[in-house]
Amino acid sequence: MKNILLICGKELKSYFASPIAYLLMAFFGLVFGVILYNATSQFMQFSFQSQLQGGGGPTDANEMVIRPLLGFANTVMLFLVPLITMRLFAEEKKSGTIELLLTSPVHDIEIILGKWLGATLLYACILAMSGVNVGLLFLWGRPELKPVLVAYLGLLLQGGCLLAVGAFISSLTSNQIIAGGVTFLVCLLLWLLSYMTAYNVAWWAQVGNYLSIITHFENLNKGLLSSKDVVFYLSMIFFGLFATSLSLESLRWRS
Repeated sequence: MKNILLICGKELKSYFASPIAYLLMAFFGLVFGVILYNATSQFMQFSFQSQLQGGGGPTDANEMVIRPLLGFANTVMLFLVPLITMRLFAEEKKSGTIELLLTSPVHDIEIILGKWLGATLLYACILAMSGVNVGLLFLWGRPELKPVLVAYLGLLLQGGCLLAVGAFISSLTSNQIIAGGVTFLVCLLLWLLSYMTAYNVAWWAQVGNYLSIITHFENLNKGLLSSKDVVFYLSMIFFGLFATSLSLESLRWRS
């Protein structure tokens, strides 16, 4: 556990030692803030019109503001995850420090978990930028807290899943651009599976729909905490990190 935390801290420091972390956080915070402003403006306008018309129509802040906002955050993270993971192992390979890692008195699983955990913490820091904006809604509005917490749990689980996939892809190449591009394509495929199989009842379509990350996030974004969705994300994280360990093991044998 000590080695995992040391590698995690080193990885997190490397992100903040360069402009990468600050640029990603600033970009996400700015875009999320603009969308929040538009969403709250439309919500206030709808509420005002509803009062003028006698109070008809729903004015639920969770349904009309927070849920679409976190769904939008889920889409933006699809583009940010490749930028976080593309350097995890590809940079080590390019600089030649991967040999030092593999020959150090540290297990492969400790290296993988440390790097993945560091990337996940950076992802959480970026996601926290939206928490500041959402927190303002609790100061001036009355949204329900539980659905918001469940939705954020869904974002963290989905992020951890995609980061594990990105770590595996990064371990396959020494080119960060290739690692980032392939990670984005794979994440996009996992994102689009539900749309490509939505109107097909064949067994393969149902499998594809189950493997879609959006299918499981939709329930969590509604505030519905289901064990099958949590198990899916945890399983994807496990298989992603397991595949990364096999990739490092093959690299050890080749060297």
